[in-house]
Amino acid sequence: MSPPERRNFIYRHLHEHRTVSISELVELLNVSHMTVRRDIRILEDEGKVISITGGVQLNDALRQELPWNEKALINHRYKRALGKYAASLVKDGQVVYLDAGTTTFEIAQILAERFNLTIVTNDFSITHYLMNKPQLNLFHTGGQVDKRNYSCVGNTAAMVLRTLNVDIAFISTSSWDLEHGISTPHEEKVFVKQMLLEIARRKILISDSSKYGKYGMFRVCPLSDLNDIVCDGQLPMSEQKQLRETGLKLHIVEL
Repeated sequence: MSPPERRNFIYRHLHEHRTVSISELVELLNVSHMTVRRDIRILEDEGKVISITGGVQLNDALRQELPWNEKALINHRYKRALGKYAASLVKDGQVVYLDAGTTTFEIAQILAERFNLTIVTNDFSITHYLMNKPQLNLFHTGGQVDKRNYSCVGNTAAMVLRTLNVDIAFISTSSWDLEHGISTPHEEKVFVKQMLLEIARRKILISDSSKYGKYGMFRVCPLSDLNDIVCDGQLPMSEQKQLRETGLKLHIVEL
């Protein structure tokens, strides 16, 4: 691997495992300890990771999201299970919003076989997948193109959503917890997500547990603004208890 490829691998690996030892990275990358430490130092200077004794961990203060094609490789079996469960919450005849993301793409794959649904999305991958499903009504928001995430963001996309009535919205995120709520490192994403909170009758956060405990610079909303959260069983029991005590409906999906 080239140096940028190595650092991308380390950053992606940490999104899945949160903490990893130097020795493990040396073995995975087949490079020297010195090379790994140099890559970690660069990632640390970028604010993405934090060095710990004998290893490295992901910085909870999320500075940048991974691009779509890299996120799709992380925790895929969990995302597939979450997507299947989330699709079961959709009733015939509903207008369904699928936020941009790799987990919502899993929902789209299940809903693609359903009938009598209207799908609204800002995600190009979802739109492309559903394009040849004539039994579904399909709307894309348009707006400013986020090339890393194959989606549209910003105020234009939000204004399109303002004209719609959405029955159920599945909201994605790369960072969330009780203290910071839903957040993002990218300001342009805030407009779309906050508009969904206004227009959707049922607002559901769908996220695998690896995203919990991270936070971005821009706050979207407190978790109390949601109706439901769909997450996997790797979310610590202490956090599950606290989330349920807030009155949120927490759906834990076991593999």
